Amino acid sequence: MKTQSIWDHHKDELYFFILKKIKNKTVTNDIFQNTFLKIHKNLPNLKDEDKIKAWVFQIARNEIINYINKESVYTDETSVVQKVDKHDYQDICCFDKFINDLPPIYEEVIELVYIKGYKQKEAAKILDISLANVKARIRRAKDILKQNFNECCKYEFDKNGLLTGEPNCSICKTV
Repeated sequence: MKTQSIWDHHKDELYFFILKKIKNKTVTNDIFQNTFLKIHKNLPNLKDEDKIKAWVFQIARNEIINYINKESVYTDETSVVQKVDKHDYQDICCFDKFINDLPPIYEEVIELVYIKGYKQKEAAKILDISLANVKARIRRAKDILKQNFNECCKYEFDKNGLLTGEPNCSICKTV
């Protein structure tokens, strides 16, 4: 049996098997490719061609497990939170005031993600909300912050929607 024959007979079923487990097309493509590389490399070691399908899917399962284990190692390493002190942002006009003035549901997510350095997924677990909800709250908080910087400090937005300019507000001048 040749790798091309295995490809022809099992590629679709194998791809969707991996996709169902991983739920990410990019990662699925990587695992799928690695699976076929291992199939090609180890094909001479196959003892019973009648069990080819089970052998192919076992290689895919092993690749999925390898990916998950690798991810958990990286997640453990990146879970170390790098706390950022708000005082690092004192040069930014009214930064503390605007963060503190956010509605509590937006302030807490901004604090976790941008001040305390948590990943959005970790913030979702801490707050016991969905990742989509975290992203929506961040988007809304950013909109509020942009509006506040523009109104109070006369910052302007560049073509990419980023704040530019020099602070020019009465709050900063009185501090």
